[in-house]
Amino acid sequence: MSDNKVTMYGAEWCGDCRRSKKFLDSNQVNYTYVDIEHDEVGKDKAIEISGKKSIPVIAFSDGTHMVEPSDNDLKKKLEELSVL
Repeated sequence: MSDNKVTMYGAEWCGDCRRSKKFLDSNQVNYTYVDIEHDEVGKDKAIEISGKKSIPVIAFSDGTHMVEPSDNDLKKKLEELSVL
């Protein structure tokens, strides 16, 4: 696996967040999780990155991000970055 940095902004009440988190965990992706329910700065950062209030926001080391990605889209992006 690569050292590419992945940051996920989400909340425990969010089904898409739980799904993406499960995908990252099950594929042993090293990532930082920011719980926007308990981190106002993180919440603001997620909105700044995506330009909207939808979560999860997953930011990548190449400067790109995804909002509410499907597992398949997330897999493709991580493969592109050589994380998977």
